[in-house]
Amino acid sequence: MKDHGVPFGEAMKVWARVAALSFGGPAGQIAVMHRIVVEEKKWVGEQRFLQALNFCTLLPGPEAQQLATYIGWLMHRTAGGLLAGTLFVLPGLVAIMALSWVYVLLGRVTLVQGLFFGLKAAVLVIVVEAVLRVGKRALRNNAMRGLALAAFVAIFAYGVPFPLIIVLAGLLGWVGGRLDWPAFRAGGGHGTAAGAALAEADSRLGEETPEHARANLRWALSIAAVFLALWLVPVALLYVGLGPRNVFTDIAVFFSKMAVVTFGGAYAVLAYVAQQAVENYQWVTAGEMLDGLGMAESTPGPLIMVTQFVGFLAAWRSPGALPPLVAATLGGLLTTWVTFVPCFLWIFVGAPYVEALRRNRALAAALGAITAAVVGVILNLAVWFGLQVLFADLRPVTVLGATLDVPVLASANLPAMALAFACAVAIFRFRFGMVPVLLAAAMAGIVYALVL
Repeated sequence: MKDHGVPFGEAMKVWARVAALSFGGPAGQIAVMHRIVVEEKKWVGEQRFLQALNFCTLLPGPEAQQLATYIGWLMHRTAGGLLAGTLFVLPGLVAIMALSWVYVLLGRVTLVQGLFFGLKAAVLVIVVEAVLRVGKRALRNNAMRGLALAAFVAIFAYGVPFPLIIVLAGLLGWVGGRLDWPAFRAGGGHGTAAGAALAEADSRLGEETPEHARANLRWALSIAAVFLALWLVPVALLYVGLGPRNVFTDIAVFFSKMAVVTFGGAYAVLAYVAQQAVENYQWVTAGEMLDGLGMAESTPGPLIMVTQFVGFLAAWRSPGALPPLVAATLGGLLTTWVTFVPCFLWIFVGAPYVEALRRNRALAAALGAITAAVVGVILNLAVWFGLQVLFADLRPVTVLGATLDVPVLASANLPAMALAFACAVAIFRFRFGMVPVLLAAAMAGIVYALVL
């Protein structure tokens, strides 16, 4: 096995840099991780990166954070996975908590309203740019592009459940791999948009599987017991100590369930969380959910950190004997704990078995097809986000048996459109980075709100 020679201290700096630059949701975060880990540092090759991404896409929870955990684990064992996964979450945890305090204390202040107005317009463009970047890497031929388009139409127009889309895409890819169809060959088709991909042999990790990454049932059972205890013991204590109807118990149980059933990463989670948090538990309103999404999109870290904002507001409104801000802070931290602890469990238990099957042609084709379908699902959320930001009113229209939300042109938010257009010019024409564009849009939103 090749010695990768990456000191732990160097890895800490790299993962801190990845976390600090991880804006724009999972699409942007994965693109940043790819640029730093594969292209700049050459830690792992292109194919290994994509196979890890495909596996993480299949898991419940945020795929970008799990991908960081996976690669950190490959490079530096369990400690490396914990370092990478925790650092990836930490900036978002702090930023969302600070913004949540501002939101409940100063949310009606004109300056704060302008700040969120500007951020939403910029985030819309950043999401579109990030989807294009990931799509160029994953949609390497017409078959993959067609699969992404079919997934988009299925979920956007016909409301086909996300798990069904994933199952069908995986089956199609598996059959294509078994039959050795060119379009489904790993790294095959008609070339990649990413240019000359880094070969495994040229990466610092090499093409062999590290000793610690080999499947070991005894180790899998041991690490599973540790993380199951870290995850479920606090939930059980809250249930027994506070009762089943307490807000903290509800938060712990609901978001623990979310950590198990919401496959496809953060974008797939959002629809489920929004429905339950708004309609069932009534923790937040639809407008507050969108504000939380804007916070998460415009701060570093996983997009799923919006759940921390939901838990924060839930406990803020039902603090019990605690001061509201204390209860809200605890509610947000509890949400983050039960959301992310399972992510480490999935990686540390499952990744060794994925590594063992890394050269399985049918599995690689199935995972590649799933990734292509997920690009279409991500595009669906980008379109939904754009409609919410740019139009005040939508009306349902039935076309070919599908009910679509069509924007009412008279309700167009012209200032938001103008700001989004300016952000698009800055990003696509002049290649400005995400952080300068976010800051400029936030300032423009504040000026607009104060002037008008």
